[in-house]
Amino acid sequence: MAEGKQPLERSTVVALAAMAMAVFVIANDVTALSVALPDIESDFDADIGTVQWVISAYALIFGVLIVTGGRLADLLGRRRVFFIGAAIFAFFSLLGALAPGVITLIVARGLMGIGGALMWPAILGMTYSILPKNRAALAGALIIGAAGFGNAAGPLLGGFLTDVFDWRWILALNLPIAALASFVTWRYVPESRGEVAGGRFDYIGVVTLSVGLIALLVALDEVTGLGWTDPLILGLFALCVVLLVAFAVGERRAGAAALVPDDVIANRAFRSACLAVLLMSPTFFVALMYLPQFMQKVLEYTPVEAGLGLLPMMGVFAAVSFTAGPLYERFGPRPVTAVGASCLVAGPLLISLMEQGDSWAQLVPGMLVLGIGVGLFYSSITTAAVTALDESRASLAGGIVYMFQVAGGSIGLGLATTVFTEAVERGGFEDGFQWAFRLVAALAVAALAVVLLYVGRPEDYEQRSSKTFVTTES
Repeated sequence: MAEGKQPLERSTVVALAAMAMAVFVIANDVTALSVALPDIESDFDADIGTVQWVISAYALIFGVLIVTGGRLADLLGRRRVFFIGAAIFAFFSLLGALAPGVITLIVARGLMGIGGALMWPAILGMTYSILPKNRAALAGALIIGAAGFGNAAGPLLGGFLTDVFDWRWILALNLPIAALASFVTWRYVPESRGEVAGGRFDYIGVVTLSVGLIALLVALDEVTGLGWTDPLILGLFALCVVLLVAFAVGERRAGAAALVPDDVIANRAFRSACLAVLLMSPTFFVALMYLPQFMQKVLEYTPVEAGLGLLPMMGVFAAVSFTAGPLYERFGPRPVTAVGASCLVAGPLLISLMEQGDSWAQLVPGMLVLGIGVGLFYSSITTAAVTALDESRASLAGGIVYMFQVAGGSIGLGLATTVFTEAVERGGFEDGFQWAFRLVAALAVAALAVVLLYVGRPEDYEQRSSKTFVTTES
C-alpha cells in the first residue's frame, strides 16, 4: 500500500517524458520497418530472406547485448551510457536512411541495436533513480507502457511514412527524437550509478554470454526451415550450451567484476521474476506471429488491415501499462502480477477457440484479455524484479529481465512453430493456430504458478542488500 506519496516536481515530469520518448523510438523501430519490407525489397532488388534481416539484425543485437548495456550503465553512469547509446543509435539510423544497398542497411540496423541495448537499461535505471521510492512502480509502468505504445504505433507510423514519403524517413525520424531526448536528459536528469568494481569489467563474460545467445537465437530463427535435427541447428545449440556453461564458470571466478554479480544470482525474488518472464514471454511472441497470419490467411485481410486488426490487443496493452503503476502502488506486486498472468492464461485459451468461418469479432475478446495481461504483467514483474535488488543494480536488472523476455519468446516461438507445422499437416491452418495457442497457454499456467508461489513475497524485499546508490549532480 502506498502512503504519503511524494508529488512529482516539474523537472521530474519533463525527464520522465524524455525517457518515455526514447523508449518509444527504440520499441517503434522493432515494428515500424516491418510494413516497409516490400518497398525495401523492391528498391534494392533483394529477396525477402535477405530483407528480413533488416528486422532480425536489430532485434538480435539489441536482445543479446542488453545485459552488457545494463552492467555498463550501472558501472559507468546511466546518463553517460545513455548519451553514448543515443549517439550510436542516431548515427546508424542516419546511415541506414542513406544506405545505398541492402547489406549496408542490414549492418546499420545491427549497429543500431548496439545503441538500443545501451539506451534501454540506462533509461530504466535513470527512471527508477529520479522517482521517489514510493513511486517506483511508475517507472515500470512508464517504460513498458511507452514500449507498448511504440510497438503498437510502429506499423501505423511506418506505413504512413512509407506511403506518403519513403521508408527511409522511418529511420531519419530517429535523429530529432534522439536529440531531443538527449537534451532533456542532459538538462534534467542527474548522473546515477552503482558502486564501481575497481574499474574492472568482465569482457570474457560479455563474449561468452553474447555469442552463446546469438547461437541460440540464430538456431531458433532457422529451425523452422531446417528442422530440429539438422546438423547446423544441433551445432548451434551445442555451441550455445558450451558458451553458457563457460559463462557460468567464468562468472564465479570474476567476483565483484562479474557481468552478473553473485548478489543478483543469489536473489530469490529476482530469479523467480526472471523465470516467470521466461515462461510467459512465448505468449506475446506467438500472438504477434500468428494473429496477423490468421487475419491474412483465414480472414483474407491485407497486411495493413492485419496491422489494424491487432490494435485491440496492442492499444489495451499500452493503456493498461500506464495504469499498472498506480495499481502496483496500491496493492503491491503479487496481486497485480497475478491478475496479469491470469489474463495471459485466459487470452490464448480464448484465441485458441477460433475456427474456420469465425470473424475478426470472435478474436477481439481474446485479444483484449491478452492486452490486459501483457500490460499488467510486464510492467509489474519488471518493477518487482528491479526493486528486489539494490538500487545500484537497477539498469543491470532491467537488462536481464528483457534478456529473459527475448530468450523465452524466441524459445517458445520455436516450439510453437514446430507444434503449428505438425498440426497444419494433420488438419490445416486452423488446427495449427489452435495448438500453438494451447501450448503457450500451458506455459503461461506454469508462469502463473511461479508468480503465485514466489513473486512479491514481503520477506524477500525486506532482506535487500544495502549497497550505496551513488548520485552525482552534473
